Amino acid sequence: MSNKSVKIFLVEDDLSFGSVLKSYLELNDYVVEWVDDGKYAIDHFRKGVFNVCILDIMLPHVDGFTIANEIRQINNEVPIIFLTAKKLKEDVLKGYGVGADDYVTKPFDTDILLAKIRAIILRRDFQAGTKDFYEIGKFVFNSKLRTLTIGNDEKKLSPKEAQLLELLAANPNTLISREMALKKIWGSDDYFTARSMDVYITKLRKFLSDDPDLNIKNIHGAGFQLIVRED
Repeated sequence: MSNKSVKIFLVEDDLSFGSVLKSYLELNDYVVEWVDDGKYAIDHFRKGVFNVCILDIMLPHVDGFTIANEIRQINNEVPIIFLTAKKLKEDVLKGYGVGADDYVTKPFDTDILLAKIRAIILRRDFQAGTKDFYEIGKFVFNSKLRTLTIGNDEKKLSPKEAQLLELLAANPNTLISREMALKKIWGSDDYFTARSMDVYITKLRKFLSDDPDLNIKNIHGAGFQLIVRED
Protein backbone atom coordinates (compact mmCIF):
# COMPACT_ATOMS: atom_id res chain seq x y z
CA MET A 1 0.00 0.00 0.00
CA SER A 2 1.48 3.37 -1.03
CA ASN A 3 1.37 6.36 1.29
CA LYS A 4 -1.04 8.17 -1.04
CA SER A 5 -3.66 5.49 -0.42
CA VAL A 6 -3.25 5.71 3.38
CA LYS A 7 -5.74 7.99 5.13
CA ILE A 8 -4.90 9.12 8.66
CA PHE A 9 -7.48 10.28 11.21
CA LEU A 10 -5.75 12.85 13.46
CA VAL A 11 -7.34 14.17 16.67
CA GLU A 12 -5.24 16.92 18.25
CA ASP A 13 -6.46 20.09 20.01
CA ASP A 14 -3.19 22.06 19.89
CA LEU A 15 -3.79 24.14 16.75
CA SER A 16 -0.13 24.95 16.15
CA PHE A 17 1.12 21.40 16.70
CA GLY A 18 -1.81 19.85 14.83
CA SER A 19 -1.26 22.08 11.81
CA VAL A 20 2.47 21.28 11.70
CA LEU A 21 1.92 17.54 12.11
CA LYS A 22 -0.81 17.47 9.46
CA SER A 23 1.44 19.32 7.01
CA TYR A 24 4.38 17.03 7.79
CA LEU A 25 2.34 13.88 7.20
CA GLU A 26 0.94 15.33 3.98
CA LEU A 27 4.48 16.16 2.82
CA ASN A 28 5.15 12.44 3.21
CA ASP A 29 2.17 11.71 0.93
CA TYR A 30 -0.36 10.68 3.58
CA VAL A 31 -3.95 11.89 3.41
CA VAL A 32 -4.89 13.47 6.75
CA GLU A 33 -8.24 14.42 8.26
CA TRP A 34 -7.66 16.55 11.35
CA VAL A 35 -10.19 17.16 14.15
CA ASP A 36 -9.27 19.59 16.97
CA ASP A 37 -12.07 18.89 19.48
CA GLY A 38 -12.85 15.52 21.04
CA LYS A 39 -16.61 16.00 20.88
CA TYR A 40 -16.54 16.01 17.06
CA ALA A 41 -14.15 13.07 16.65
CA ILE A 42 -16.56 10.14 16.44
CA ASP A 43 -18.92 11.87 14.03
CA HIS A 44 -16.00 12.51 11.68
CA PHE A 45 -14.69 8.97 12.10
CA ARG A 46 -18.08 7.48 11.18
CA LYS A 47 -18.16 9.47 7.95
CA GLY A 48 -14.76 8.33 6.66
CA VAL A 49 -12.67 5.25 5.96
CA PHE A 50 -9.30 5.45 7.70
CA ASN A 51 -6.17 3.30 7.74
CA VAL A 52 -4.61 4.74 10.91
CA CYS A 53 -5.90 6.85 13.84
CA ILE A 54 -3.56 9.20 15.73
CA LEU A 55 -5.15 10.45 18.95
CA ASP A 56 -4.10 12.93 21.60
CA ILE A 57 -5.40 12.05 25.07
CA MET A 58 -5.91 15.44 26.74
CA LEU A 59 -8.67 16.89 24.56
CA PRO A 60 -11.54 19.31 25.20
CA HIS A 61 -14.93 17.73 26.01
CA VAL A 62 -14.04 14.08 25.24
CA ASP A 63 -10.64 12.55 26.04
CA GLY A 64 -8.63 10.31 23.74
CA PHE A 65 -9.21 7.14 25.78
CA THR A 66 -12.97 7.55 25.40
CA ILE A 67 -12.61 8.22 21.67
CA ALA A 68 -10.46 5.10 21.25
CA ASN A 69 -13.05 3.01 23.09
CA GLU A 70 -15.79 4.28 20.79
CA ILE A 71 -13.66 3.70 17.69
CA ARG A 72 -13.11 0.11 18.82
CA GLN A 73 -16.89 -0.34 19.05
CA ILE A 74 -17.22 0.83 15.45
CA ASN A 75 -14.06 -0.73 13.97
CA ASN A 76 -12.05 -3.29 15.90
CA GLU A 77 -9.27 -3.47 13.30
CA VAL A 78 -8.16 0.08 12.49
CA PRO A 79 -4.76 0.82 14.10
CA ILE A 80 -4.69 3.43 16.87
CA ILE A 81 -1.62 5.41 17.91
CA PHE A 82 -1.77 7.62 20.99
CA LEU A 83 0.41 10.72 20.59
CA THR A 84 0.42 12.50 23.93
CA ALA A 85 2.33 14.30 26.67
CA LYS A 86 0.97 11.86 29.29
CA LYS A 87 3.95 9.70 30.28
CA LEU A 88 2.82 7.99 33.47
CA LYS A 89 2.95 4.21 33.46
CA GLU A 90 -0.77 4.07 34.31
CA ASP A 91 -1.62 6.13 31.23
CA VAL A 92 0.54 4.00 28.94
CA LEU A 93 -1.04 0.79 30.25
CA LYS A 94 -4.51 2.31 29.92
CA GLY A 95 -3.72 3.24 26.32
CA TYR A 96 -2.80 -0.32 25.41
CA GLY A 97 -5.72 -1.54 27.45
CA VAL A 98 -8.23 0.29 25.24
CA GLY A 99 -6.70 -1.29 22.15
CA ALA A 100 -3.88 1.00 21.04
CA ASP A 101 -1.29 -0.35 18.63
CA ASP A 102 1.32 2.14 19.83
CA TYR A 103 1.82 4.87 22.44
CA VAL A 104 4.15 7.76 21.57
CA THR A 105 4.99 10.48 24.10
CA LYS A 106 5.74 14.12 23.28
CA PRO A 107 8.27 15.39 22.41
CA PHE A 108 9.01 12.77 19.76
CA ASP A 109 11.16 12.26 16.67
CA THR A 110 9.03 12.72 13.54
CA ASP A 111 11.10 10.14 11.64
CA ILE A 112 10.32 7.58 14.34
CA LEU A 113 6.60 8.38 14.09
CA LEU A 114 6.74 7.83 10.32
CA ALA A 115 8.55 4.52 10.88
CA LYS A 116 5.87 3.41 13.32
CA ILE A 117 3.10 4.30 10.87
CA ARG A 118 4.86 2.40 8.07
CA ALA A 119 5.38 -0.63 10.34
CA ILE A 120 1.67 -0.71 11.21
CA ILE A 121 0.66 -0.47 7.54
CA LEU A 122 3.12 -3.23 6.61
CA ARG A 123 1.65 -5.46 9.32
CA ARG A 124 -1.84 -4.89 7.95
CA ASP A 125 -0.65 -5.68 4.42
CA PHE A 126 1.04 -8.84 5.72
CA GLN A 127 -2.09 -9.95 7.51
CA ALA A 128 -4.19 -9.43 4.37
CA GLY A 129 -2.21 -12.14 2.59
CA THR A 130 -2.29 -14.84 5.25
CA LYS A 131 -4.28 -18.08 5.32
CA ASP A 132 -7.89 -18.19 6.42
CA PHE A 133 -7.71 -21.52 8.28
CA TYR A 134 -5.07 -23.32 10.35
CA GLU A 135 -5.31 -26.76 11.89
CA ILE A 136 -3.59 -26.65 15.26
CA GLY A 137 -3.75 -30.10 16.86
CA LYS A 138 -7.44 -30.71 17.53
CA PHE A 139 -8.29 -27.03 16.94
CA VAL A 140 -9.34 -25.17 13.83
CA PHE A 141 -8.27 -21.52 13.82
CA ASN A 142 -10.05 -19.09 11.47
CA SER A 143 -7.67 -16.14 11.19
CA LYS A 144 -10.18 -13.90 9.40
CA LEU A 145 -13.06 -14.40 11.84
CA ARG A 146 -10.62 -14.77 14.75
CA THR A 147 -12.29 -17.95 16.01
CA LEU A 148 -10.64 -20.94 17.65
CA THR A 149 -12.79 -24.08 17.52
CA ILE A 150 -12.49 -27.53 19.08
CA GLY A 151 -15.50 -29.79 18.69
CA ASN A 152 -18.59 -27.68 19.41
CA ASP A 153 -16.68 -25.15 21.49
CA GLU A 154 -15.80 -21.90 19.73
CA LYS A 155 -13.83 -19.04 21.25
CA LYS A 156 -13.62 -15.53 19.80
CA LEU A 157 -10.12 -14.05 19.97
CA SER A 158 -9.13 -10.40 20.23
CA PRO A 159 -7.18 -8.92 17.29
CA LYS A 160 -3.83 -9.16 19.10
CA GLU A 161 -4.56 -12.73 20.29
CA ALA A 162 -5.41 -13.75 16.73
CA GLN A 163 -2.31 -12.10 15.25
CA LEU A 164 -0.04 -13.79 17.78
CA LEU A 165 -1.68 -17.20 17.37
CA GLU A 166 -1.44 -16.92 13.58
CA LEU A 167 2.28 -16.17 13.83
CA LEU A 168 2.74 -19.30 15.97
CA ALA A 169 0.39 -21.48 13.91
CA ALA A 170 2.18 -20.57 10.67
CA ASN A 171 5.48 -21.67 12.24
CA PRO A 172 4.77 -24.74 14.42
CA ASN A 173 7.68 -26.18 16.43
CA THR A 174 9.77 -23.17 15.38
CA LEU A 175 11.27 -20.56 17.67
CA ILE A 176 9.59 -17.17 17.24
CA SER A 177 11.83 -14.46 18.65
CA ARG A 178 10.29 -11.99 21.07
CA GLU A 179 11.73 -9.05 19.16
CA MET A 180 10.30 -10.21 15.84
CA ALA A 181 6.85 -10.90 17.28
CA LEU A 182 6.73 -7.57 19.09
CA LYS A 183 7.80 -5.55 16.06
CA LYS A 184 5.50 -7.43 13.68
CA ILE A 185 2.38 -7.21 15.87
CA TRP A 186 2.93 -4.20 18.17
CA GLY A 187 5.39 -2.21 16.07
CA SER A 188 7.90 -1.84 18.91
CA ASP A 189 9.70 -4.00 21.46
CA ASP A 190 9.73 -1.80 24.55
CA TYR A 191 8.98 -2.87 28.13
CA PHE A 192 5.25 -2.18 28.00
CA THR A 193 4.60 -4.03 24.73
CA ALA A 194 6.68 -6.97 25.98
CA ARG A 195 4.56 -7.20 29.12
CA SER A 196 1.43 -6.98 27.00
CA MET A 197 2.61 -9.85 24.80
CA ASP A 198 3.30 -12.02 27.86
CA VAL A 199 -0.32 -11.54 28.92
CA TYR A 200 -1.55 -12.64 25.49
CA ILE A 201 0.73 -15.70 25.50
CA THR A 202 -0.77 -16.73 28.85
CA LYS A 203 -4.27 -16.37 27.42
CA LEU A 204 -3.39 -18.44 24.35
CA ARG A 205 -1.94 -21.21 26.54
CA LYS A 206 -5.24 -21.34 28.41
CA PHE A 207 -7.23 -21.47 25.16
CA LEU A 208 -5.11 -24.36 23.84
CA SER A 209 -5.08 -26.33 27.11
CA ASP A 210 -7.97 -28.55 25.94
CA ASP A 211 -5.50 -30.35 23.67
CA PRO A 212 -2.71 -31.99 25.74
CA ASP A 213 -0.56 -32.32 22.60
CA LEU A 214 -0.24 -28.56 22.31
CA ASN A 215 1.87 -26.17 24.33
CA ILE A 216 3.40 -22.74 23.91
CA LYS A 217 6.91 -23.07 25.30
CA ASN A 218 8.78 -20.06 26.63
CA ILE A 219 12.44 -20.12 25.54
CA HIS A 220 14.03 -17.86 28.16
CA GLY A 221 15.61 -14.79 26.66
CA ALA A 222 14.82 -15.87 23.12
CA GLY A 223 11.12 -16.20 22.41
CA PHE A 224 8.26 -18.67 22.11
CA GLN A 225 7.61 -21.97 20.39
CA LEU A 226 4.29 -23.62 19.58
CA ILE A 227 4.95 -27.28 20.38
CA VAL A 228 2.71 -29.62 18.40
CA ARG A 229 3.30 -33.22 19.47
CA GLU A 230 2.45 -35.83 16.86
CA ASP A 231 1.81 -39.55 17.39
